[in-house]
Amino acid sequence: MPERKGWIVTTSSERPMSEITKDLKEAGFSVGKVLEEVGSITGEAGDEIVSKVRSIAGVVDVSPDVPIDIGPPGSPDTW
Repeated sequence: MPERKGWIVTTSSERPMSEITKDLKEAGFSVGKVLEEVGSITGEAGDEIVSKVRSIAGVVDVSPDVPIDIGPPGSPDTW
């Protein structure tokens, strides 16, 4: 079974998020959170599914979901 990774799908406003979410699920994308306020959807899928997801109308970008650490408060180090 192909490895599933975390992804962030960025959407445009050309279609309702509910329709895009439905299409993602039908393509095999496991939807996590729908962040309607920022036009993004998180979830998991293998690379072959992501290829399909990128062609869905209303999907602008699909990027890996990677952790970000900005360090402790007051730290001179960021990212």
